[in-house]
Amino acid sequence: MADGTPWTGIGAEVRRREDQRLLSGQGRYSDDLSLPGQVYAIMLRSPYAHAAIERIDTAAARAAPGVLAVLTGQDLKADGLRPIPHAVWSGHPAEIALPNTDGSIASGPPHSCMAIDVARHAGDIVAVAIATSLAAARDAAERVAVNFRPLPSVSHALDAVARDASPAWAEGSSNVCIDALVGDPAATAAAFAQAAHVVRFDTWVQRVAGVPMEPRAAIGVYDPTQAKYTLYAGAGGAVRPRNDLAAALGVPETDVRVVMHDVGGNFGTRGAFNPEFASVVWASRRVGRPVKWTCDRSEAFLCDYQARDLAVTAELALDAQGTFLGLRCCNLSNLGAYPVGFSPLQKGAAIVASI
Repeated sequence: MADGTPWTGIGAEVRRREDQRLLSGQGRYSDDLSLPGQVYAIMLRSPYAHAAIERIDTAAARAAPGVLAVLTGQDLKADGLRPIPHAVWSGHPAEIALPNTDGSIASGPPHSCMAIDVARHAGDIVAVAIATSLAAARDAAERVAVNFRPLPSVSHALDAVARDASPAWAEGSSNVCIDALVGDPAATAAAFAQAAHVVRFDTWVQRVAGVPMEPRAAIGVYDPTQAKYTLYAGAGGAVRPRNDLAAALGVPETDVRVVMHDVGGNFGTRGAFNPEFASVVWASRRVGRPVKWTCDRSEAFLCDYQARDLAVTAELALDAQGTFLGLRCCNLSNLGAYPVGFSPLQKGAAIVASI
């Protein structure tokens, strides 16, 4: 202010208070936390993009020193765990709604916390080994014998929507789970009909991985005296993971608690609920001890949620003087194995006019 009084309203300088703690190594991230009596989990993941799981033999793994349990998707199914209820649509009021043209609800395979009969991406969890040390859990995971029967797969969206493309899930009639139309098709067609020039542009916004500095980690705790669950994990929030975890476990939200401390980066990879979060909490209920899982960097490239795989074809209609008459665009978003979120498709529709 003119008289030298510090300004305290909107636009005032806000001093950072957390830097000293973080820069001096006093931060507390998910892997920094350890609980008394905790044991360790290693996720055995599918090496195939698409494969039927015909048999899993865990006998040798369960007999290894220090091993408390080796759990599979069949165990998860027997215990009644439910698919992750992903909120696939952004609730932001600025986002464009994309209703299916036939009025149906966007569909896709249910995302179980572990593969039960079919693995649908490289990195899909097929077994969880739990042991008293990380080395023992890793050794047990390596002893699990899985008979996979590889199935056809595609990795590019344009290939996935071809007429002869292999379906990602047997129950689906196609690999398209949302087919929306936005704008005024009749007016656009009329504009193109009178255009002197039409320019076409094909491009692809490649798939990316967020790669935050801190890989994900989680500790699941079950309290049998109160039948309560606690998840310690760095995520994109605490409320949504709690609600999703309760839904996957099939228990009231009041029976679940999610505790977050510092988070070493997000980049969108932590915006949705991860299957490992439910796996460690469920495993804690099975073995009666806190269960900790820490993702390594190589594993993260397989299991972290990725984004921005968008194939785009855009056409611009112009008159003889170069005035824009109309624009039409086809956006094809590659969701991968499970429809975790339609945000790339929504954002592609929102920014199409800036192409």
